[in-house]
This record gives sequence, C-alpha cells and structure tokens, in this order.
Amino acid sequence: MKTIKKNLMSLLCGILMILSAQGNAQDPIKAAPNLYKVILDNDKVRVMELIIAPNDTVPWHSHPYHLIYAMADGKLEITDKGKAPQTAEFKAGEVMEMSATTHMGKNTGGTTIKLLVTELKVKN
Repeated sequence: MKTIKKNLMSLLCGILMILSAQGNAQDPIKAAPNLYKVILDNDKVRVMELIIAPNDTVPWHSHPYHLIYAMADGKLEITDKGKAPQTAEFKAGEVMEMSATTHMGKNTGGTTIKLLVTELKVKN
C-alpha cells in the first residue's frame, strides 16, 4: 500500500510540474535568451530574430498575435499548449501569420532555422 501511495504521489507531482511549466510560459526573450534577440521594440511592434540549430529546443513561451518571416529553410516541431505537436516547414522568404499562443518548439530538421518574429502590440 505504501508503494502505491508513493508512486501515485510521484506521478501527481510530475504532472503538476509539467502543467506548471506550461501554465507559466514566459516572454520568449526570458525563456530563451540564447535563441531570441530583440531587433526592434517600440509601442507598435516587437521584432525578434530567432535562430534555432538542429535539435535545439525553444522552451515554453507565449506570444500575442504575430508574424513569422523565414530567413532560411527549416523544419520545426511546434507544440501548442494542450495540443499534439505539429510540424511546420519554413521556406526562406515566406511569411506565416500566427494567433496569440503559448507553445514550445524543437528544430527537427538538419539545418539551422532563422526567423524574424514580429509581435503586434494592440492598444485598446
């Protein structure tokens, strides 16, 4: 009985840690300062360069509505909060429009991904 309780407590603690990490997603610059670099930040937009080497992982973070401009081809596995992972393939010169999200990513391809991420700042 003690072993079952101990295993159950370990499982619950693990689940809570995972949910806590997802629920407390950070600003991308704070979550991955080694991958993101701010290029421009003003009252209308924040533009960041994101460089992800093969097998690098971008930890959980959040964005408001944003645009992504691919500067190099690449393949990225993106996991949105509460959803199954999806693979996004980027081609240099393409632009993607993205809703506000909390997600993480992993470069699953063999090339370094280079993106410009532009977050729009909406004033009410």
